[in-house]
Amino acid sequence: MAGSHEGLGQVLGQPINHPSAWYAEDMRSRQQEWVYTLSEQDVAELEAATAAAAATGKPVEDVTLADFPLPTLGPKLRALRREVTHGRGFQLLSGVPVERWTHEQSILAYWGMGLYWGEVRPINKQGHLLGHIKDIGLDPNAPTTRLYATSAPQPIHNDGPADVVTLLCLNPAKEGGASTWSSSITVYNEILRRRPDLLEVLAGPWYFDRKGEVPPGKQPFFQIPVFNFHAGYLSVNFSSNYYLLSQRHEEVPRLTPAHLEAIKVFEEVALSPQLRLDWVLRPGDVQLLSNHTALHSRQGFADDPQDPRQQRHLLRLWLAPPEERPLPPVYGEIMGGGLEAGRRGGIIPDRRPYVPLTPTD
Repeated sequence: MAGSHEGLGQVLGQPINHPSAWYAEDMRSRQQEWVYTLSEQDVAELEAATAAAAATGKPVEDVTLADFPLPTLGPKLRALRREVTHGRGFQLLSGVPVERWTHEQSILAYWGMGLYWGEVRPINKQGHLLGHIKDIGLDPNAPTTRLYATSAPQPIHNDGPADVVTLLCLNPAKEGGASTWSSSITVYNEILRRRPDLLEVLAGPWYFDRKGEVPPGKQPFFQIPVFNFHAGYLSVNFSSNYYLLSQRHEEVPRLTPAHLEAIKVFEEVALSPQLRLDWVLRPGDVQLLSNHTALHSRQGFADDPQDPRQQRHLLRLWLAPPEERPLPPVYGEIMGGGLEAGRRGGIIPDRRPYVPLTPTD
């Protein structure tokens, strides 16, 4: 079970003993603890709430908790989220009946579930409150391309501008696309054990590219360490492609050999068999991850151009739960300016935020 105060007292240079510092073998032996399958009653309640929300006639983004009553499932959803924010840092939920729902029903049901996990935050400057993880033919090598809109593999990372990221699988790919995740807290423990010389590098300044999503008055990059100790918590922020991309800006200091070595070691540790869990998300699977204590990646994939059921399509929400850890001031940049739990995170949009029904809306 989650322990809300077990992480207090964490400081650089000391190992961390907390439920979020886990190893893959142990988690594989305890899968029943972190996979929750919806019961028939859960599904019936979810479908009734979805129908009630649809009957309001509101756009999805205007649907509130009051419009989406889940009297028995709602507390279960909140308990799963608490395990993500205060416990092991991840959770899987299965059995969402997307294969018998319309596309619109799946989006509305997922939105309603998300409301029980936190405030939904924009994922890009277009104001999208829900993301479509789907290959829409963008060039993965273009500097402003977000890799979720391609079939390219994604390196191990966390989605920085949110406390919690969640995914719902609508369809798998024909081949590939497996998800991987690991504990960023265990990565810290292992680097402390194996390469303590890299700790100060990882706790020092790193420059993060904004990929063209630049708020007014801001530079196209910002600085944030990988290892962030604050108020007794370690929050980890890591995404190597954003560090490498920041080098296109003349004002950004050059990555040193020590930085490149730290990236190499961090990724090797995070993706090692001792740390990584692999999972092929199937239709109706929901993954929840803490962006502060968990990392994730995905394999490249190939879709079947003729069969929509074998064209990988996931939905994504970035969430700000009301009960969250304090973050240091340096997170003000990545969290869109504010640090108030329950309201922080997301990309500052150019327009009123909304829920797109397709990847190109």
